[in-house]
Amino acid sequence: MSNAKTPFRHDYVGSFLRPQRLKEARKDFEAGRIDRAALTAVEDECIRELVAKQKELGYEVITDGEFRRATWHLDFMWGFEGIGHHPTKTGLPFHGEQAMIDDTYLTGKLYLKGEHPFVEHFRFVQSLEDANTVAKQTIPAPAQFLAQLIMPFAVENTRKFYPEDGELIEDLIAAYKKVIEQLYEAGCRNLQLDDCTWGMLSDPHVALFYGSEEGVDRIKELYLTVNNRVLADRPADLTVNTHVCRGNFHSTYANSGAYNAVADYLLAKENVDAFYLEFDDERSGGFDPLAKVAPGKKVVLGLITTKSPKLEDKAAVIARIREASQYLPLDRLCLSPQCGFASCEIGNKLTADEQWAKLALVKEIADEVWG
Repeated sequence: MSNAKTPFRHDYVGSFLRPQRLKEARKDFEAGRIDRAALTAVEDECIRELVAKQKELGYEVITDGEFRRATWHLDFMWGFEGIGHHPTKTGLPFHGEQAMIDDTYLTGKLYLKGEHPFVEHFRFVQSLEDANTVAKQTIPAPAQFLAQLIMPFAVENTRKFYPEDGELIEDLIAAYKKVIEQLYEAGCRNLQLDDCTWGMLSDPHVALFYGSEEGVDRIKELYLTVNNRVLADRPADLTVNTHVCRGNFHSTYANSGAYNAVADYLLAKENVDAFYLEFDDERSGGFDPLAKVAPGKKVVLGLITTKSPKLEDKAAVIARIREASQYLPLDRLCLSPQCGFASCEIGNKLTADEQWAKLALVKEIADEVWG
């Protein structure tokens, strides 16, 4: 087992395209044609094959590709008491398409009963570590969980159980601390918090959603506080990074906007070790917000898109890395795809071979830039 810490010079966010036999097994399980043990056996087999491929490509970090989840965030929420879900009728608005993922909501007070299912998921990946690799666990950020419950479309239901946000936030923080403690005791030393809230708050139209710029600033402060309070007492040898996303569903997106709008909160003050940031197209803005990154923290440049099968031009990517290094020193930069390849089970619009070509390019560029 490696003692190395994420991020690496060539890295990735965490989710991968599901093999067809895994998708079929999930359908069979949901239809009652196979039991949980049979589904788990298929998941285990597919994850072993995925990790073998990650190692073959020369990556030092391994994940389960989120193969045991329907979505990157909701399955985590379903592991707590007080959370319910059902198939959606309306979905969530993405650019040109509705994301048809389960409606997820409170059914009572929020707490963790026993061990969270993701802890056993981590143990399986950890068992596949070798001397050259380290497992990382991805979970949604606390702010992301909170947003799911207090956004305008959800808050009416939430008020049935929490008349105001204070008690909800305390319960949420307590539940997250328990999960992180469980993961740590299981051997996890590299944790990644995936977070769309800052991508949403970067959108130039977000004030329309929250009523005013002052309302937006209050939400920024709230999300920063919740994330930092969860991480306040983490063990010194637990590396925690965050990935900031603008939405990633079936090659579509939810928000646009440069990081300038959140840099003074997220990049300057969030108590993580590194930021995985999207910079794959013009919606992401320029690199100048990187000047706000707090001392000692790293940034993983998401310059390779997972939303398109087209392979990037190597020279163009290297030029962009050099441009970013004008704002943050090269030794504090890394390279990765901008997001996962399958944040939800449906996956993005590219093939497995195109996915691997993207990752091969990331490593080739990183080797050339950093040696």
